[in-house]
Amino acid sequence: MNFIKILLSEKLKNKNPMLDLFGADRKVLQIACQDLTNYLKVHWNLIGKEANEWELVDKLEEFYQNEPKELEEFLDLWTSMWLKKWGERVKLLIGKEDSTKWDKVTKTLSKAEPLWRKLPNRKELQEVVISTLVKNGEICGTSILAENLLKMELGENEKNYSTEREQTLNLVNNTLRRARELSRSRGPLIFVRIDKGYYNNFL
Repeated sequence: MNFIKILLSEKLKNKNPMLDLFGADRKVLQIACQDLTNYLKVHWNLIGKEANEWELVDKLEEFYQNEPKELEEFLDLWTSMWLKKWGERVKLLIGKEDSTKWDKVTKTLSKAEPLWRKLPNRKELQEVVISTLVKNGEICGTSILAENLLKMELGENEKNYSTEREQTLNLVNNTLRRARELSRSRGPLIFVRIDKGYYNNFL
């Protein structure tokens, strides 16, 4: 995905020259690359296809060669939209800020982790949820949100299912409902906890 990284880093840097995309802010670039990848997979109907990563790169390189101006305009618009969403959806938690509220979420996610690892088709499930998020206007942190929505459903739903198929269907249906509801919400969805000392030094 180096091709996407090169294209995006330039755009992000143009929009926000303060970003240190290959240093302290490399996570921003990493998430943006994943989000653009997810967006294009949905746009080009590559969700659920085998080897869709390779097909995506081929399509993007072809687009770059045949319609460079159009690609430039698309990336410019997409990056602006993504940065706006980043500002809306990502919140830094300083020290123990909101710790009680997020401890509960963390416990649910931790509880779901072993169940998540056992799911044989978790990548495919995640892609289905990503597709729903993108189609409902969420373009920032889509992989993180999709995985966490699935884990929250696994961690909170303790119902025993008679078959793996029944469990998967219920998991997908309930998670897709959550994804649509989440897309209609406002405010932060991704919380990044950073050390208070680091924050003070940074300021």
